[in-house]
Amino acid sequence: MEAFVPIIVQAIAGIVAGEAVGAAFKKAAMGHLPRIISGVVGGVGGGVLLSGMGADAGALGGILGDVVGGGAGGAVLTAIVGSVMNSMKKA
Repeated sequence: MEAFVPIIVQAIAGIVAGEAVGAAFKKAAMGHLPRIISGVVGGVGGGVLLSGMGADAGALGGILGDVVGGGAGGAVLTAIVGSVMNSMKKA
């Protein structure tokens, strides 16, 4: 059970960041489901990347590192998915 806590924190941070990016960029007309999915995938991916870079030993270790990595990953992936979906609508 202890191994799932960082994944859950990263997923929640990714969802929050994905929703924030989706609300900030009104041009990327995405529904909630694509924002949630891209936030979860980006959040977990960003958290894994941050911990893989050796952030566990530094200041961004533990829950704070999971929140930062999850939020950044969720925001970036949601922005990318929103841009792709927006460009597909124009084509």
